[in-house]
Amino acid sequence: MHWLFLAAAILCEVAGTICMKLSEGFAKPVPSVLVFVFYCIGLAMVTYALKKIDLSVAYTIWGGVGTTLVALIGIYYFGEAATTLKFVSIGLVIAGIVGLKLSYS
Repeated sequence: MHWLFLAAAILCEVAGTICMKLSEGFAKPVPSVLVFVFYCIGLAMVTYALKKIDLSVAYTIWGGVGTTLVALIGIYYFGEAATTLKFVSIGLVIAGIVGLKLSYS
């Protein structure tokens, strides 16, 4: 169940970050409010996840998977540059996540 809380936290973080972009500097009210809603829910979910998952593992997965998803959404949805360096960097983030997850017993 705690891994589901972590997955929900990641999805909320990604949704909050997308809303941050869509808010256009807090100029649009609905995405602006959703930034705070999604981040608050995400923080609550990661707090529940931390009851059973090691802090180092949970935070790395939360931050790393969220960062990876936001980077990919930026490329595919917002038309950001898709450079080789960007994809190599995303691969390194994923490698770090896998390494820490493998250390979790």
